[in-house]
Amino acid sequence: MNIKAVLAAVAASALALAGCSVDHSGQEAGKQTIRIGYQTFPSGDLIVKNNKWLEEALPDYNIKWTKFDSGADVNTAFIADELDFGALGSSPVARGLSAPLNIGYQVAFVLDVAGDNEALVARNGSGVNTIPELKGKRIATPFASTAHYSLLAALDQAGLSPKDVSLVDLQPQAILAAWERGDIDAAYTWLPTLDQLRSTGKDLITSRQLATDGKPTLDLGAVATGFAEAHPEVVDIWRQQQARALDTIHDEPDAAAKAIAAEIGLTPEDVAGQLKQGVYLTPAEVASEEWLGTDGNPGNLAVNLESASRFLAQQQQIPEAAPLETFQKAVYTKGLPDVLDQ
Repeated sequence: MNIKAVLAAVAASALALAGCSVDHSGQEAGKQTIRIGYQTFPSGDLIVKNNKWLEEALPDYNIKWTKFDSGADVNTAFIADELDFGALGSSPVARGLSAPLNIGYQVAFVLDVAGDNEALVARNGSGVNTIPELKGKRIATPFASTAHYSLLAALDQAGLSPKDVSLVDLQPQAILAAWERGDIDAAYTWLPTLDQLRSTGKDLITSRQLATDGKPTLDLGAVATGFAEAHPEVVDIWRQQQARALDTIHDEPDAAAKAIAAEIGLTPEDVAGQLKQGVYLTPAEVASEEWLGTDGNPGNLAVNLESASRFLAQQQQIPEAAPLETFQKAVYTKGLPDVLDQ
């Protein structure tokens, strides 16, 4: 059995045990189902879901939404051929497109650019006030996530290696529980869990600061390559709804906060504050040279992903970095920017 078959078998088994939350509402027999993996960080993806825009725009399809806790889990689902679309961070995408995973998907949208909505926080009482003081401390983060990537970058910047600290692989809610028990000294994670940690901790560095230092991270929308080839018109409609959500965040922030709040169980006021911490591009910016690029001309996002792959290889998180060409081929530029102008 080859490596891809082994990974797929392991992924299918893991998914069966994961107990992911699946929204089966509105499913009709006889219709093809579009399978979408989402996460509960504040983004336009949740606006699309809450308003049922895809259900309205694609009435000939069933839309099945499945919640995941991290990009690593989304990668697992893609490997198992359980998803057509998925929301995940740039670091999991860089990992997924590199060996040994070599996942067959492409980046079709930029959901957000990480700002102060991802951060490394030290727990009050831990005695940690600076990153160098983390030496010998226990730090939690979801492995193979953008937060994990940013944590490694922050440690490296401070002259520390992963061996200088005790890294703990925990999902956001498990991080909160470990934090409250005093089992960990610090954590690198994202909203909404991040704001809960901040109530009894302090920021050491944010992803916005790391981006300024050349280590940006993003939340991306990926589409399975086979699905995109078979249904390019569906990908166009999906991207149009994501663009509509970005416009809502910019032009109707109260409506955006209300929709996201309904999905993650917070008040619209709390979500409004969280939206201000992230960086949300305009549709025109998404289809610019800096990000996705234009039809047949992948943008700078490919360079960003290659850089992440090289860093992951340097940190021995993957065997070797993938070449730039791999990431350029994995940016779905078909129809841009016209699709997002509609």
